[in-house]
Amino acid sequence: MTASSLDSFKSRKDLQVGNRSYVYYSLPDAAKAGLADIEKLPFSLKVLLENLLRYEDGRSVSADDIKAMPEWLKNKRSDREIAFRPTRVLMQDFTGVPAVVDLAAMRDAAKDLGTDPKKINPLVPVDLVIDHSVMVDAFGNAMAFETNVEREYERNNERYEFLKWGQGGFDNFRVVPPGTGICHQVNLEYLGQTVWSRKDGDEEIAYPDSLVGTDSHTTMINGLAVLGWGVGGIEAEAAMLGQPISMLIPEVIGFKLTGTLNEGVTATDLVLTVTQMLRKKGVVGKFVEFFGPGLSSMSLEDRATIANMAPEYGATCGFFPVDDEALNYLRSTGRDPGRVELVEAYCKAQGMFRTDETPDPVFTDTLALDLGDVVPSIAGPKRPQDRVTLDTAKSAFEGAMGSEWNKADEIGKRVPVPGRDHDLGHGDVVIAAITSCTNTSNPSVMVAAGLVARNAVAKGLTVKPWVKTSLAPGSKIVTDYLAKADLQDDLDKLGFNLVGYGCTTCIGNSGPLPEEVSKAVADGDLVACSVLSGNRNFEGRVNPDVRANYLASPPLVVAYAIAGSLFVDLTKDAIGTDKDGNDVYLKDIWPSSKEVAQIVRDDINEEMFENRYGDVFKGDEHWQSINVEGGSLTYGWDTNSTYVQNPPYFEGMSMTPDKVKDIENARVLGLFGDSITTDHISPAGSIKKDSPAGRYLSGHGVETIDFNSYGSRRGNHEVMMRGTFANIRIKNQMVPGVEGGVTIHHPSGDQLDIYDAAMRYRDEGVPLVVLAGKEYGTGSSRDWAAKGTRLLGVRAVIAESFERIHRSNLVGMGVLPLVFNNEGDSWKSLGLTGDETVTIAGLAGGIKPRAVLTAKITRANGETLEVPLLCRIDTADEMDYFENGGILHFVLRNLARAA
Repeated sequence: MTASSLDSFKSRKDLQVGNRSYVYYSLPDAAKAGLADIEKLPFSLKVLLENLLRYEDGRSVSADDIKAMPEWLKNKRSDREIAFRPTRVLMQDFTGVPAVVDLAAMRDAAKDLGTDPKKINPLVPVDLVIDHSVMVDAFGNAMAFETNVEREYERNNERYEFLKWGQGGFDNFRVVPPGTGICHQVNLEYLGQTVWSRKDGDEEIAYPDSLVGTDSHTTMINGLAVLGWGVGGIEAEAAMLGQPISMLIPEVIGFKLTGTLNEGVTATDLVLTVTQMLRKKGVVGKFVEFFGPGLSSMSLEDRATIANMAPEYGATCGFFPVDDEALNYLRSTGRDPGRVELVEAYCKAQGMFRTDETPDPVFTDTLALDLGDVVPSIAGPKRPQDRVTLDTAKSAFEGAMGSEWNKADEIGKRVPVPGRDHDLGHGDVVIAAITSCTNTSNPSVMVAAGLVARNAVAKGLTVKPWVKTSLAPGSKIVTDYLAKADLQDDLDKLGFNLVGYGCTTCIGNSGPLPEEVSKAVADGDLVACSVLSGNRNFEGRVNPDVRANYLASPPLVVAYAIAGSLFVDLTKDAIGTDKDGNDVYLKDIWPSSKEVAQIVRDDINEEMFENRYGDVFKGDEHWQSINVEGGSLTYGWDTNSTYVQNPPYFEGMSMTPDKVKDIENARVLGLFGDSITTDHISPAGSIKKDSPAGRYLSGHGVETIDFNSYGSRRGNHEVMMRGTFANIRIKNQMVPGVEGGVTIHHPSGDQLDIYDAAMRYRDEGVPLVVLAGKEYGTGSSRDWAAKGTRLLGVRAVIAESFERIHRSNLVGMGVLPLVFNNEGDSWKSLGLTGDETVTIAGLAGGIKPRAVLTAKITRANGETLEVPLLCRIDTADEMDYFENGGILHFVLRNLARAA
């Protein structure tokens, strides 16, 4: 996109870097022209300010919008809505495939509206990294990686053909093939530039790198001073098509770091501590920015680990400013020397370069942590913010046996495993996975894991026979340095063989447990455990057989695989015996920080990055063998495909949107408690044979073994509709005591799968609402959680509070997000049971953002009550999207009108 700024604040000037000249929009010059004190702004807000200066057009960005940035300093918050245009868009394949499906469908719809389909084309650079599809089918042997790659291509060939078509069919669209790495690690190690530049006629414009991504952990790149966050696929599609991201100037919480980490403490321990602190602070919808002297002792990879988990602590982003460490990282990862020179010169010219002498910015609020106070920790059994110190992990799990699963009197229970010479009990670790960009991007914890394995092997320790082990790095760089340091062989001996380059266990692609173990878990009704170096541990996410999931550093994953149980206190109990029968403790195999740092210095070099990323878009022989017909503006949909189908969003669409109607006598489809995640609403994991989606696939001739996952089938709305609210662990309180996606149809009283009930209501012409508690939609930036809700016929979701991305996604799909307006109101406090009808008037006449509406709720006995609800359509732009039936409809109509 070309920026044609009005430049009201005379900030456009030239920057000479070596023998190259750049145009940029100078913050110091803007300060002289009337934007007083902007040097005091947080670094993250300086990025937003520069964006406004560069895109000032008098329409989407006005001079008053720009003036609102220094005005922010007065109250350290603002009600001003601004338009932010990210530099680029990052996608992964689970969310990327449906986004490309939507773009292909929009081309068809544009053609039907008499508009050139070519107008539906990315206007900003888009990178899609295929990382979410590999599953851990094979593990614990030298052939695991090859076997899993073969299965990945067998399962996903239709999807990959479609993405290859997209790569040739759309401009500004690149695909990083399977087997390369995880999108956020590839972004950190290769795609991210910190400062971007592009040609505009004869000039080259320099500006901060920024992005939105279709994965909530897009924030990882904040560690490299690239402002970005996760959005739903539909919002990302709009950004790709040139629409600005509408947002309020955010509050910014400053997190001051001092001191250094103690011996034996890892970056994972730090991020779990930060996550717990920020969740307690309450930072949902806010920026978090890290500052203080502690940054000077912190590696870039440690910063990226902290930034990665911004969704877990609830923030929009977790930003670190540019400093010498950022420059060193860019150099050491093989970035072009001219780019590194530009980053340094640009950031210093803009007042965006941090040193130890930099004054603290002005923040909305602050909190602080001495890094020396961080202790070894894990988090679980169900939420990332539920940190427990390692020395209390055993007792905490014992407590959870009673509080979470009502099995306090069964702690010692063990059952035989059919066909094996061992038993299995509550608390046993059946999955130990080194996985996820959060940690595999950080050499210090990966090397530590390798050293724990080396020391364990030397003492003759082995992994317990019931543990499914796996190693899934976020890039091939990890394989290179583990091999160079001779650590991979030791990991292999403990069963941590390479299984793939992708998200795997962290997003639910853990693959099935061995059949005998799975049967023992089910027959014994056991609380089996997983320990993973991931960022998400929501119930039902990791594996359907596993109830308790704990996040831990990679070296602790290895340790728990050896110990085999959460009932082992790693700080006191022996984790095994050596060759001579002597007890071995964790401290006996734990490496020193000095030893880890030495290997990181000696065995990671710039050449590794240059070799691995030199031809990153080429792919392996599997990818190269996929042939697609090129040259077509519109996609040739295969009606027999069970992976990719033309979605129904634009059917019958006209240039004029239908008027919004009041919601009259809606029925309640689901009644949910607190912390309902997007995993609950739209699971990514395995598809059960007896589920609506399973029945659909079986009806189309798909064998159960080839069902794949919900995540891999997001290009087919027929599967995803049936998968909405289908998580095996979701609890609809209309059916108390029952887990899974079922509900009660009213007034018949029939218990049905939620999909089947929704279809019956549709046939009856009955609108639907969903009622929920606090933090509805927390978790991944999963647009299908909103798309599926819309396609089931849900007009509104009424909750106590929403997670940021999911609220936006609901609006983007034309679903009304509402929160109880009176303090203390909830469906529980109002005594609702799900057999009521709900009427919400006032929509037909048009409403304003954040208006208070009234719901008339009629109980089954005829009694009525009126409940005030706050409309969480927050901005005027969002209201336009809602009134058009969704953001894509809004964009498509505008493009058609401009034709």
